[in-house]
Amino acid sequence: MKSMPQRWQAQEQDWCLAANRWGTRQLVRGYFRLVSRLGDGAFWYALIALIAWFDHARGLDAAAHMAIAGGVATLAYRRLKRWTRRPRPYVADGRIRAWVAPLDEFSFPSGHTLHAVSFTLVALAYYPTLAWLLLPFTLSVALSRVVLGMHYPSDVIAATGIGGVISLLTLQLVPVSG
Repeated sequence: MKSMPQRWQAQEQDWCLAANRWGTRQLVRGYFRLVSRLGDGAFWYALIALIAWFDHARGLDAAAHMAIAGGVATLAYRRLKRWTRRPRPYVADGRIRAWVAPLDEFSFPSGHTLHAVSFTLVALAYYPTLAWLLLPFTLSVALSRVVLGMHYPSDVIAATGIGGVISLLTLQLVPVSG
């Protein structure tokens, strides 16, 4: 009989495989590849630059805040990946395809998701009207990582929590003014 962790791992492997099969559809794969590529940083850097450019002093504050949250997120996910050393799903299970090239070797946590959540929550603290753009994009980034074979669902869920904590801590340390 399998232990609870073994049953969980088997179930998560099945979820990964099911999500990864969506990548066989060219339109789905193309969409998630694009979202994932934008989530590498281009989308966030453009957002930070536009906020700073169009909203002057407040925009500079928001941009700096997002950059700080992004820096903390980078430190957190790099340390966690080196510590946990969890193999990516496509490495652990030959049935799962890597639909994109990985940026690093390990799976836990999803750096794309961690950054997307951190940036989104800080940006929304300053500009709640951006929710229509940022929430669907962040959800798409998170889903893309599983569909593309880069992460397990638990990598994405954990990254969501870690990104939320990072953004909330930075918002507590540097509250949004006016």
